[in-house]
Amino acid sequence: MDKVTTVPRAKVIVNPVAGANKTYKKWPQLNRLLDHIGLSFDHQYTEGAGHAIELARDAASDGYRYLVAVGGDGTVNEVANGILNTGSAGDVSFGVISTGTGSDFARSAGIPMDSINACSVLTSVKRLVIDAGIVEYHKNGQKTQRYFVNAAGIGFDAAAVESTEKIPKYFGGTIPYLAGLLRTLIGYRNKSVVMDIDDRNQPAKILSMIVANGNYLGGGMHVAPDAMMDDSLLDVVVIGDVGKLDLLKSLPMIYKGTHGNHPKVSIEKAVKVFINTSERVLVHADGELLGEGPALFRLIPSALSLVV
Repeated sequence: MDKVTTVPRAKVIVNPVAGANKTYKKWPQLNRLLDHIGLSFDHQYTEGAGHAIELARDAASDGYRYLVAVGGDGTVNEVANGILNTGSAGDVSFGVISTGTGSDFARSAGIPMDSINACSVLTSVKRLVIDAGIVEYHKNGQKTQRYFVNAAGIGFDAAAVESTEKIPKYFGGTIPYLAGLLRTLIGYRNKSVVMDIDDRNQPAKILSMIVANGNYLGGGMHVAPDAMMDDSLLDVVVIGDVGKLDLLKSLPMIYKGTHGNHPKVSIEKAVKVFINTSERVLVHADGELLGEGPALFRLIPSALSLVV
């Protein structure tokens, strides 16, 4: 759903270490360009994990009605969480300049991948009202929750995120995730779970399950080809009991978005998914490792007003 509005003064939240620490060097040029295009804004650097949530929440609470995330998918996730953790989320516009290594949210949302071109979008008066998801999971023995805007999941892809976080991100796009995937492949074992998809119980042994709001994951893998960010539905991609050799052979299908034809892959739309298991399974959201299952994923319809 589109709506038209004016462009208020923005709070720009910059993660200087995004994109293998390159955003710090890019920011002066981006700052000048935002001035040149006439965007009225203040900016602030993040200082560590979780800081963008705090900055965004404080900015929205202080009256800013336009917040811009400059960084990778993790920064986008944190700023979105800051907005959604206030009572004024419906009144706040959300802009993105993607400077990270993966940029899956920008791909999914149709935001220019090039950060220079992304700046030119920020004075647009067009808004796309997108859905979000929320995942409840466990960390340090405590149940907690996190919003996600692109994709979340459990299993192999979460384990690959854990491995990817340990790899120096000298390259962008798929390369770091692919390296993490290959490292994870060596010791990973598929998990026995009970999936409850919109109150339908499905015991299964799975490699992975992705709950997607957007199309892309892992730096450009076309994981949920039919997902739409404004359809009030989440796309649930279940990769069943696939072996390691089969997974490697199927990677080209995942890049192309044709893996739905695989006999051990199912894709369906839902608004709520609960995963229960006695095994240890990791949970991720928007490219960030969160914690462990059991996990509940729910749709938050019409959650954010995205500048497009």
